[in-house]
Amino acid sequence: MNFQQAVQTCFRKYVEFSGRATRPEYWWFILAYVISAFVAGFIHEFLYYLVVLAFLLPLLAVGARRLHDVGRSAWFLLLGLVPVIGTLVLLYFMVQPSQPESNAYGPPSGAMPAGV
Repeated sequence: MNFQQAVQTCFRKYVEFSGRATRPEYWWFILAYVISAFVAGFIHEFLYYLVVLAFLLPLLAVGARRLHDVGRSAWFLLLGLVPVIGTLVLLYFMVQPSQPESNAYGPPSGAMPAGV
C-alpha cells in the first residue's frame, strides 16, 4: 500500500472501527496527518484546527483497526490519555507486525482489490 492508497482508504473508512489495518496503512496516514497539520499550522491557526478536526475520526478509526490487526482491543487507544507511558505502550503496539492469521477481528488485510 502506498501513501495515496493509505490516505484514501482511511478517509473512506473514517467511521469503520471494525476490521484490520496494516502497518503501512496506519503509518502512511499518520504521516499525512503530521504533514497536513504542520503545513496548516504555518498558514493559519484556524486552518490548523480544521485539519485536526477533519483527521480526528479517521485517526481514531485507523488506530482501532491497527490495534485489531495486532490482536488488541480498540479500548487500548485510551492508553493515549496516560502521559508518556501510555503513549509509549501504544507506540509499541502500533509498530508490531500484523498477525498473519485470522484473529477475533477478522482476516488479515491484504492488498487492496484492483480498481479501488
